[in-house]
Amino acid sequence: MHRLMIIALCCTAVTVGAYDRPEGGSFASRSVVYGENGMVAAAHPMAVQIGLAVLKDGGSAVDAAIAMNAALGFMEPVSCGLGGDLFALVWDPSGEGELHGLNASGRSPAALTIDKVPATDGGLIPRYSPYAWSIPGCASGWFALHEKFGELPMNRLLQPTIDAATNGTPVPQVIAGSWARSVSRFGDKPGFAEVFMPDGKTPAAGEVFKNPALAESLKMLAEGGYDAYYKGPIAEAIVAFSEKHGGFFSLEDFAEHRADWVEPISTTYRGRTVWELPPNGQGLAALQMLNILEGYDIAAMGRDSVDFWHLLIEAKKLAYEDRAKFYADMDFAKLPIEGLLDKGYAKERAKLIDMNKAARRLEPGNPNLRHGDTTFLVAADKNGMMVSLIQSNYTGFGSGYVVPELGFGIQNRGSLFSLDPDHLNALEPKKRPFHTIIPAFFGDADTPTMAFGVMGGDMQPQGHVQIVLNIVDFGMNLQEAGDAARMHHSGMTEPTGKVYPDGGIVHLESGIPVDIRHELLRRGHILSESTGGLYGGYQAIHLNTKTGVYAGATESRKDGNAAGY
Repeated sequence: MHRLMIIALCCTAVTVGAYDRPEGGSFASRSVVYGENGMVAAAHPMAVQIGLAVLKDGGSAVDAAIAMNAALGFMEPVSCGLGGDLFALVWDPSGEGELHGLNASGRSPAALTIDKVPATDGGLIPRYSPYAWSIPGCASGWFALHEKFGELPMNRLLQPTIDAATNGTPVPQVIAGSWARSVSRFGDKPGFAEVFMPDGKTPAAGEVFKNPALAESLKMLAEGGYDAYYKGPIAEAIVAFSEKHGGFFSLEDFAEHRADWVEPISTTYRGRTVWELPPNGQGLAALQMLNILEGYDIAAMGRDSVDFWHLLIEAKKLAYEDRAKFYADMDFAKLPIEGLLDKGYAKERAKLIDMNKAARRLEPGNPNLRHGDTTFLVAADKNGMMVSLIQSNYTGFGSGYVVPELGFGIQNRGSLFSLDPDHLNALEPKKRPFHTIIPAFFGDADTPTMAFGVMGGDMQPQGHVQIVLNIVDFGMNLQEAGDAARMHHSGMTEPTGKVYPDGGIVHLESGIPVDIRHELLRRGHILSESTGGLYGGYQAIHLNTKTGVYAGATESRKDGNAAGY
């Protein structure tokens, strides 16, 4: 018989009410976490423990990030996994210091062309179908990162998840809720129930979930490396599954896949620098929004003013119209990146903002005249290396199609192609689709000091901007910046070619005062109060370059935490 002993300790302390604000600060759900030797933050506490253990064993920040991502693929399958894509930014302070960008997103099958796609009534690629499949790039990202920055062997990084997937792990509350809500969408997809609905149902909060098939897939990677996925048994299983269910994958598609190191892009905001990755992702939209907003005295407006929220929404609309027209795979089109980042271009675009009225319809600019559910994690090590990594299946479990013998499903990122052959983001063979997932860095001048991100579809650039404004203009600390109530604007024009009428919808969290809502309505905005994952999921690590101490913060809207040592 096992005896459970519970010990309750009590000490005298000054209590702070759940909604009290610390003196001189904004509401925060928890304290900032500090550590001198390393720091990790992710959306699942057990993944955080795995990452921290890697750092303590002498692993690099990249090692910790890979280990955490592997763990999240098992523990948070509602957001990420080996069937999805990956992007990362890595700050390497050695030598003169360099910020490295990695694009490990997959391309469309060589056999898939626009004429083969049965478009939806709205003229789009069916989202939960084999027509939306692109080559999963996650594993290629792990091996590219590990080859360049890894210190511990790959089998050491994957073994904790192999053990967890074999023996089982309790499912936390937020993940369990998302899992349950996914049944109506994915429950009848091939392989889904077999892997993700053991005993005919999704695991409840606190219930132990196992995925032995995924454990075997990870063993293949630990033993066979990159080739086990893209030139070996994993690729073979996915291609056989594709042939059975009407997909277009071939073994050649997998063998030809590669992850690419790319040059990050950046802009300055009030003397600080924000770095993102270039398209096919949407990080450029965050930089465009910041360029527009820099021309206004945000601090004087204050977060509790309607002018601030109205301006934020209108700046988002302008940047996203350009996103809809210009963001695509840079291997297939010459994109006007320099023009879109030009401060003068931002000033011209800002002239379209009417501070008294919401825009109903906007057109993309012409910068040449002036020249998508996710998991996000961060890691930092004792040598100053920091990693901002984001990984996703796209819509939760992706397409919902799951390869049972592998224990993971296939993403549906290809649904973000346009079916208009004249669009820069048009579906073409061996092309990367428009992507929503974006990692970011923030810092002083040319030195990145903060790895951060906000997961969640088209919320991500909006979230990045709100974090930066909270820190720079409103003086919030790392945790307050993430906990502060957020806005999420959806609608207008999408990179798929879809157009929404009436200026889109503004979603506001409950912490935004009612008088602001009333005035936004008066100015013509359509409002919706929503809860849950709509507002993203934030993680951040900041290095104090004077003290050498890391600060960590995490998303109060998710299950995870930050931990340092």
